[in-house]
Amino acid sequence: MMKTIGILGGMSWESTTHYYQFMNRLVRERLGGLHSAKILLSSVNFEDIASLQRQGDWHQAGEVLGQEARKLALSGADYIVIATNTMHKVAGQIEQISGLPVLHIADATADAIIAAGFTRVGFLGTKFSMEDSFYRERLEARGIEFMIPSPQEREEVHRIIFEELCQGQINSASRQSYLQIMNNLAQQGAQCVIEGCTEIAMLVQQEHTQIPLFDTTEIHARAAIERALA
Repeated sequence: MMKTIGILGGMSWESTTHYYQFMNRLVRERLGGLHSAKILLSSVNFEDIASLQRQGDWHQAGEVLGQEARKLALSGADYIVIATNTMHKVAGQIEQISGLPVLHIADATADAIIAAGFTRVGFLGTKFSMEDSFYRERLEARGIEFMIPSPQEREEVHRIIFEELCQGQINSASRQSYLQIMNNLAQQGAQCVIEGCTEIAMLVQQEHTQIPLFDTTEIHARAAIERALA
């Protein structure tokens, strides 16, 4: 029987729509007919979460998301998918409050990288994800070297995510900026690049570069469906 996926979304809703569409598309491809994914979705007000991020109040952000995840648990979800990379910083707190396991996006991404045979990755995401240890440590524990852009480049990557992508704006100049940053990482030895923010694939797709890209939104969504259908 298909398991029920509990999604913590809205961070941003732009990328959450991609999760929902991709998950349902995968189920239709696997099962055919009128089959679709069993999903419970809690879509939060991203401004509330983003404000706590800016304040550095990660405990309160975890509390808010944990309570939302608990509602999903009480409604019948079998496990939690946090539809954003950054908030996996509080994945443990969400698990503790909700009583449900979190399907961690960094673990799913590590699986994909290892399967592809890469060991040294460049990472683009929010400053929180690039500079904190919660993502890096999970990859390094799997033998994957983790590389991030320069401080100035990290500021630009972060700015574009919050000021443009999370607001549905796709700018060609920003795409060129991201591609240059990716090229710089490749020149420093990165074998591939993780699009470590669920909005980045809205801006840069594989067709734009020869550097292998790992779209964490699709990787995470695919892992969620594999678990639901296992």
